[in-house]
Amino acid sequence: MDALARLPVALFRRIDADPRHWQIIALFGLFFFSYTTSSFGADPRALAFSFSGAVLAQTIGTAILSLRAGKALLDGFEWKSAMITTIGVTVLLRAADPWIWFAATFTGISMKFLIRVNHKHVFNPGCIGIVSMMLLLGRDAWVSPGQWGQMPLIAGYALALAALTLSSAKRLDIALGFLGTFAAILFARAAWLGDPMAIPLHQLSSGSLLIFAFFMITDPRSTPDSRLGRLLFAVSVASLAAWFIIGPNQRGAPLMALAALAVLTPLIDRLMPARRFEWPRGAPPADPGLRQPAITPVWMNPWGTKETRSHET
Repeated sequence: MDALARLPVALFRRIDADPRHWQIIALFGLFFFSYTTSSFGADPRALAFSFSGAVLAQTIGTAILSLRAGKALLDGFEWKSAMITTIGVTVLLRAADPWIWFAATFTGISMKFLIRVNHKHVFNPGCIGIVSMMLLLGRDAWVSPGQWGQMPLIAGYALALAALTLSSAKRLDIALGFLGTFAAILFARAAWLGDPMAIPLHQLSSGSLLIFAFFMITDPRSTPDSRLGRLLFAVSVASLAAWFIIGPNQRGAPLMALAALAVLTPLIDRLMPARRFEWPRGAPPADPGLRQPAITPVWMNPWGTKETRSHET
């Protein structure tokens, strides 16, 4: 009976041991909302193709990295990162052919390994995978902004907020910074032009904006390490995204803005250095009060050398 009573606590501790667990649970919930509430929502076929591309790229990248470091072939293989990219791409991206989902996740994960500064990838894999397909394929790949109805959208925001709050990644600041700035610009423009407030409210009532704000721009491995740096980054991305909407009416404006400004992260980290976030490894400690923060100092060795102490991705 005691073991049964402790089961919920043990389960919570196991999930809470890695912030990606909360992200995966929340993203699967959003996938369910999209699949059940939209006639053109995410579907299992897209999930399968996205997962195949992500796992293949993660496997190849991990193998190359391990060989360079003189470690076992798939040492440090991160299926959780691949799964997060998989679900995010599946829910956001719409495509004319199934192979496009495969190509999007394969491209995104591959660029995570190929483009790095101080062991930190520059681009969010899901974001750059989707943006690459949109730029390369035009009308054959697009983002579906108006997903779900009002109640599923509210439930989705609640689910995303809960996941980010519970997560030890502690990136709620950048999510709120982006949403606050983005909303302020849209409402200010509507007030300046005398437009009804229903217009910015409609622009903010988007399933794709929810996923972007809570699961892409909050990626701790491709955003600035310092809190001030993250807030500056969030304001910059929100401002460019709003301009994309107001000016050229760019499709997938937040995604395009994040991809365009991702190069700011290494610069901000250099100007505002802080402790580097690393995903936790190993089993959770016996006493949750003893759990250490999932961060390590910034490594300065070049990526891929044998001196590299971690190839966590």
